[in-house]
Amino acid sequence: MAKVRVHLLITGRVQGVFFRASTQEEAQRHRLTGWVKNLHDGRVEAVFEGDEEDVKPMVDWCQHGPPHAAVKDLSVTVEVYRGEYTGFEVR
Repeated sequence: MAKVRVHLLITGRVQGVFFRASTQEEAQRHRLTGWVKNLHDGRVEAVFEGDEEDVKPMVDWCQHGPPHAAVKDLSVTVEVYRGEYTGFEVR
């Protein structure tokens, strides 16, 4: 099973809609590690690490997010897998 790491920048109505908490729940459900945080410019940033088959549906989920979110743009950068996290945290 290939391990992958992706770095996401999510734009739209993604703050104040439980995006980070919902992302954490979803990531834990997919057995992923990494983090998610709000940026000062209104975007959400996230890093996911795990098996490719688990990361892919997580990226798909981030295209719409939780019910009250309105994602306008999703930037996904594939990075070198580092295995540096032991869980998934909200920063």
